[in-house]
Amino acid sequence: MKYAFMRAHALLFPVKTMCRVLGVARSGFYAWCSRKTSMRHQRRIELDRQVAQAYSARNGRSGAPRLCHDLRDAGLPCNRKTVAASMQRQGLRARAAKKFKATTNSRHSLPVAENLFKQDFTALAPNQKWVGDISVPQQAA
Repeated sequence: MKYAFMRAHALLFPVKTMCRVLGVARSGFYAWCSRKTSMRHQRRIELDRQVAQAYSARNGRSGAPRLCHDLRDAGLPCNRKTVAASMQRQGLRARAAKKFKATTNSRHSLPVAENLFKQDFTALAPNQKWVGDISVPQQAA
């Protein structure tokens, strides 16, 4: 973490000063800079990219088990826990779909007011046709 910070701020501060302040050896910093990324890190970066792509393909609605299944179908061997860790690293969380909520009950035995307008809302002058609605929720007995 110190070396990554130093690399990010190398243009702002001298490396020698940052090494002294952070308590690391200058040779250690330069050795870290010249080191290649490990195979594990490369696989992790590739998995993160694949997980993010599968997550966006499902509009953020799927969690680790379903994404893992999708990645396996695509030919990428993975584990549910590895996919879950990748999602957590990237800050991806599955959003639950909202449940359907019925808002209208047209099959009831209550009286229905007569349709006096019959969908003809044209008026020859203002204040000739007025409409209103009072919806009262029915209490369960």
